[in-house]
Amino acid sequence: MTPYEFRLAVRTHDFRGPTAGHCGEYAQANLAILPESHAHDFLRFCHANPKACPLLGVGEPGDFRVAMLGRDIDIRNDVPAYNVYRYGELSERVGSLEAIWQDDFVVFAIGCSFSFEHMLALEGIALRHVEARCNVPMYRTRRENRRAGVFGGELVVSMRPMRGPDAIRAVQITSRFPAVHGAPVHIGDPAELGIADLARPDFGDAVAIRAGELPVFWACGVTAQTALMDAKLPLAIAHAPGHMLMTDITNASLAVF
Repeated sequence: MTPYEFRLAVRTHDFRGPTAGHCGEYAQANLAILPESHAHDFLRFCHANPKACPLLGVGEPGDFRVAMLGRDIDIRNDVPAYNVYRYGELSERVGSLEAIWQDDFVVFAIGCSFSFEHMLALEGIALRHVEARCNVPMYRTRRENRRAGVFGGELVVSMRPMRGPDAIRAVQITSRFPAVHGAPVHIGDPAELGIADLARPDFGDAVAIRAGELPVFWACGVTAQTALMDAKLPLAIAHAPGHMLMTDITNASLAVF
């Protein structure tokens, strides 16, 4: 299935689940959608926190197409699920934004770690959440983001358990992809990030950590949602964690050497 075909399946509600493991050669994107009046500060926030919020594209006010991301994209309908935030609280999860779309909305597409997972799989590095057909576990940490205007919040990380040699190889591979979070931010003891219990992720699903494995943590684009919550805007929107926008951007094109 091509990214365009995948987006059509989402748009027609034929696909509604987490997007990990689909269209592996193509980049997936986190979304943050907010009024134009706050877009400049959010752009500064992304630039100040590039590990968590590397930008793949930014739309014009009111533009739900964002053509730089792919053919015939409709941001309002091409994501399996959206979180709607009102005054910093998650008010609802919806399958379409058509009813609440505003002409002043600006779309921010942020790189996603699902993109580099294809590269890890090509190296034979197993990914537990893909094997289990569940969402990757994500955790809020105690690391505060660099603030820009009203946007702050805490770093969110995604976790993948790996054996030591695989973790080393994963660092080497993902460091070549800063546009999709780059190298891990931490390996080992989750308490050093302020995570109390790996069995209770803040977003996504818990996965087993087997004997001889280490938890490996990457900065996560869900960080943008903690920033939106911290800002307490009257209305802001993001993808539901793990439910990404599939783009036409190839992962290979994002590599740096």
